[in-house]
Amino acid sequence: MIRLASSDTRTPPTVPAGPFTGARTVGGIALAAAARHHGPALTRPGAAPVSFAELGVAAREIAAGLAALGIERGDHVAILAGTRPEWTLADFGAMCAGATVVPIYHTSSAEECRYILAHAEVRALFCEDRDQLAKVERVRDACPRLEHMILIEGEAAGAVSLADLRARAGKDADVLVAERLSGVAPQDVATIVYTSGTTGPPKGCVVTHASLLATAAMYEQQLDLPRVPELVVYLFLPLAHSLARVAQIAIVDAGGTLAFWGGDPARIVDELSEIRPTHLPSVPRIYEKAHGAVLTGVSEQRRLKRAIFRLALRQGAARRAAERRGERVGRLAQVGHRLADRLVLSRVRAVFGDRLIVALCGAAPVSRDVLEFFDACGVLVLEGYGMTETCAAATLNTPSRLRFGSVGAPLPGTEIAIAADGEVLIAGPSVFAGYHRDPEATGEVMDGRWLRTGDLGALDDDGFLSITGRKKDLIITSSGKNISPENLESALRETPWIANAVVAGDRRSYLVALVTLDTDEAPRLAAELGIPADPAAMAHDERVRATLQRDIDEVNARFARIEQIKRFDVLERDLSQAEGELTPTLKVKRPVIYARFADRFERLYEA
Repeated sequence: MIRLASSDTRTPPTVPAGPFTGARTVGGIALAAAARHHGPALTRPGAAPVSFAELGVAAREIAAGLAALGIERGDHVAILAGTRPEWTLADFGAMCAGATVVPIYHTSSAEECRYILAHAEVRALFCEDRDQLAKVERVRDACPRLEHMILIEGEAAGAVSLADLRARAGKDADVLVAERLSGVAPQDVATIVYTSGTTGPPKGCVVTHASLLATAAMYEQQLDLPRVPELVVYLFLPLAHSLARVAQIAIVDAGGTLAFWGGDPARIVDELSEIRPTHLPSVPRIYEKAHGAVLTGVSEQRRLKRAIFRLALRQGAARRAAERRGERVGRLAQVGHRLADRLVLSRVRAVFGDRLIVALCGAAPVSRDVLEFFDACGVLVLEGYGMTETCAAATLNTPSRLRFGSVGAPLPGTEIAIAADGEVLIAGPSVFAGYHRDPEATGEVMDGRWLRTGDLGALDDDGFLSITGRKKDLIITSSGKNISPENLESALRETPWIANAVVAGDRRSYLVALVTLDTDEAPRLAAELGIPADPAAMAHDERVRATLQRDIDEVNARFARIEQIKRFDVLERDLSQAEGELTPTLKVKRPVIYARFADRFERLYEA
């Protein structure tokens, strides 16, 4: 190891006493929060809010209902549903029964569901609706341990409705739940979260109650959540994703409101302005698309308005920098900033509502330009780094300790080391307990107490971590140059028209890329060029390719010559999860793309 960094606070106990009123398990946290907080705990557009008291009742009834079905402490219960209040209720309820929860992305195929249900030996499954139920029924014969199907929405033969499950609780639900929870220790398994499978079959990450609570406590402490008045978090990320899952625990414990989206991606912007969240966990693509949309709109304005926009951004950036240095801002600068805010900056902030304190970003790299743009407008986007094996973030930029271009410093109790070959190593209470039924894979990533992340990184003198690439994704050119494609691909996605990009060039003399058109923006590009808005046809149109070439040239100018894209091709459609090309968190399955489009890549190297 060539460099080591740890948090500037003492390592917390296995289960931090911090915000958590002494509860030792996730189920205990939920019930404790329900007892001491008031007001709405869970909301969703078009549905009645769930109060903290109702959350506690629902968790107990679901736990007792599962017990009535024969679910014992330690049994595996899966949840296959979109991001909605019932997901949270099922999660807390199953853990109050002492069960281990296995989340499954609602976008998973029938075969993906079969693999997880069988591998995790799931006994009971919460299904969102009949469509999800039908998907599982097609593979149920291959899941011998699966006994019970619980339908969240509606009714169906062969399944128990959620309402019926809760009705089975009986009068002794409180006693039963107390007994179940008393038998669960912090080091017991709380959940098995399957990886997104970018390089092969998903692996089940075994996560204890202690690790989940330690990670949630870190979030609460670093973001000072309990002190936020009217804490509201807008949640659209899948709850099968570790970041959303831990955020759920932290927000409920802090007494905030989880404001679930309505389920329509086209409504996210409208719902943000209606719900007015104080915090927003998201993935880079949301910020990249918002950034691109603003810049595209500005580019269509007259020269004077473009100049005003650029001046406003400079004013905003200068004001934020001065505030962080603790400097007083002069009267002239204050007047300039107020004008810039009224004309430009406030309009960008309005996209996120008027109460946003912090936006969190993880899962993939995001450009420093994007982060600094939003910061100048008064929207603080904090980038963090982690993985399923670390219960989401292990490092995080915070409002009081921030460095754009990095993924932050280690969270309390977390240590980061850089191995001799540049690999990032992590140790601390959030590190998982191993892969379910796969000791060989566990041994490959654990080196004593250190988790080998597979990512390459660097630590600066102040302990901030920067991720420079992925070991398995490194492209080594014929000249011996090591190139990480992720940063280049991220920069390409920032351009107005590109949705996805996959860079290749291993053992070649130069880099090439396959790109896809952004289906939301393609009609506008077609209108500008006076051509039909057919993405498949546009992929072969020379005017479209000339436009993309100009964008790629601008991206190339930001990189060294050896790292630049020399040739590219445009796919006739975007990459998709349904085709097995993207994970549920929209990460590219690089081996799949390289194999599926090998001929397209090869043609880019022909004379």
